[in-house]
Order: sequence, then structure tokens, then C-alpha cells
Amino acid sequence: MVQKPFPKARQPKKVVKATPKPEPAPAGSQAGIASQQLILNVFQHAFNDLLRSDTLAAALQEVKQALFNREFDKAFGNEANLEVYAARWSPTRALCYESVLRMIRPHLDPICLPDPPPGDDDGAATPGPQTLRVVAIGGGAAELVALGGFLRRTGGGGDDDDDDGADRDFPLRGSILLLDSAPWAAVVARLRECLTTPPPLSRYASAAAREASRPAVEADRLSTAFEQVDVLALGRTGLSAHVGGGGRPVLATLLFTLNELFTAGGVGKTAAFLLDLTAALPAGSLLLVVDSPGSYSEAEVGKQARRYPAQWLLDRVLLPTGDAPVVEGRSWTKLESCDSVWFRLSGALDYPIPLEDMRYQMHLYRVDGTDAESTESTD
Repeated sequence: MVQKPFPKARQPKKVVKATPKPEPAPAGSQAGIASQQLILNVFQHAFNDLLRSDTLAAALQEVKQALFNREFDKAFGNEANLEVYAARWSPTRALCYESVLRMIRPHLDPICLPDPPPGDDDGAATPGPQTLRVVAIGGGAAELVALGGFLRRTGGGGDDDDDDGADRDFPLRGSILLLDSAPWAAVVARLRECLTTPPPLSRYASAAAREASRPAVEADRLSTAFEQVDVLALGRTGLSAHVGGGGRPVLATLLFTLNELFTAGGVGKTAAFLLDLTAALPAGSLLLVVDSPGSYSEAEVGKQARRYPAQWLLDRVLLPTGDAPVVEGRSWTKLESCDSVWFRLSGALDYPIPLEDMRYQMHLYRVDGTDAESTESTD
């Protein structure tokens, strides 16, 4: 099936501000506590031994210090540190990201497309399940579990389901490709197993409890792949191979990753990466950026090391002034923007170690234009 090219978007005369959002209430009033607790249970089951280890406190301090010093290679350089990070910081991140996905769902619906069905002998095409394709740049544990939680709450048939399924014949499916330079493979595999298998039960569990035990999301609804790669070194051709998807639009995410890219590669390499990403993404794709607000997300520019907000630099690259596209045939539209949002945990949630509320900024963009491979001259 050939995806019809999207019409080239006009450069807006002015930046349209996102609809102001009120200060969020505790997360428990925004989403089902049962779903949030289930997400926390996934992490608890995956890292049960670590969470009860006598060495956890020291390991947490080591990773926390590396993060504070922005020594990302040290913090994420080995599997042991990744397990510590995933057990301590990823649960809140996953809950937060899942809430963001629900927040932007009106923008996601148009890119949730059915997979091309196999050809029937009589030529009839049978509608199939819709799939949300995600490419998580710098993604790992939190992105995977967040997508699983989102799928559960959108037509999954659970008691805490937010979607009555009236507009969908099949439950929504998700496909996520995680790209990161850290060795997340083993952690991702463990979390996917915990997401897609029923939670462990006590040997004394009743027959009714065993009958009601279900996974967070069915295995056939969540496709997962991880590749350990330095995205700054991929170039346009390499990025196209990962995010092109045969012209089908995707949701690309930079969740607490943009600042790391500026730190690791500097402004020049990161800007080049963003331009390559602009050219590589299929038209109609979305880019979701979530990062720390304010001075926690700044990058140094020039010999004088002047510091600029990473979000300001991102807009300078993606939203140039005038009518010129960012790259040939492509331009970005900013759909949503929140400079500072609190995600607050409900006191009803339970986890073996303390978790904290988090504050973040969120920005959503759409790339418009035409895909070169599907564009023909009309002259």
C-alpha cells in the first residue's frame, strides 16, 4: 500500500500558543489508580530482588551523583546501573509519559493506521487492527512501559479502560523501536515479559483470583525492538532506515533525551541530527519532546560557553523564520507546548521504595511536506 503524500504545510504567520492547561491535580484523579498501580507492579516484579537488596542505597547514590554531574556515560554505561535507574526513576517517568500520551491522543489518532492486510483471492481488503508506531530516540524502560500502559487504557478491555471501543473494531496495537547508546537490551526484554505475562500470584491465591489475573497488555498488541546505537552518528541515511517505516507516519520521541544530546554532541551535531531527522521521518509524523524545565535543560553555545534553553535551540532549528522549509520539501508545525507541568503521584499508589513527583516541559510537533519516494513531477 502506497501512503499518499501529505500536502505541504504553509508556514504559519505566527506561532499559535497551545491551549492553556490548568495545574494538574494528583495523577490519581486523571487516570485509573488500578492502571497506575499495575504499571508500578510491572517494575516491582521485574526488579524485585534489586528493590530489596542491601546494596540498593549505595547503588542509587552512585547513579544519582553521575546524573547530577551530567556524566551520562557513567550513569548509563553498564547493565547494573541501568537496572538501578529503571527500578528507581523509570516508574514515575513511565506513569508521566503514559499521561502525556493520553494528553496528546487527539493528535495520535490520525497516525494510528491499520497494517496493510494480506491480499485476498477475491481482492477484498479486510480491515485490521490499528497500530501506533513509536520510535523512542534515547528510549529505554520508561518509554516501553508507558506505551504498554497507554495501550491498556485505549481499548484494552480492562476495568479501567478509558475507551469504549465505539470507534475501533480492534484493540489498538503498539510498535516501539528503542534507540539508545546504552545497553538496555536485557532490561527491555525483562520489562516486556513482565508487561505481557500475568503477574505472579501467591500459591494460596483463590481460583477466582487466578481466573482474573491478566497481563498489563496482551503480547500480540505490543511489538518491541531495541538497537544500541549512537543516533548522532547515524546520519540521514541511517536515520531513514530506522524511522522511515515505508512512508507510514510515526511518533518519534525525545523524552529527557534532548539535553543529553546537546551535552554529548554539542549544538552543531545535535542540530545536524534534527535536520536529518526532519528529512528522514515520513510526512505527517509527530515529534514529542519532554524534558526538564527551566535551567535544568540548557546547552552551551560558542567559545564563550553562553547557555541557552534547549527548547529555544530546538525551535530555532525546527521553526525557522520566513517561508523557507527546514529541509527541502519539509516544515514543522508546533501543535502543543507546555513550559512547566507537574506530574503528581497519588498517595494511594504502592511501591517498595519512595518515588517522587516530577516537573517537566512538553512540546509536540508535526512534520509536513511530501515524501521523496512517493513524489512524482507534475510538470
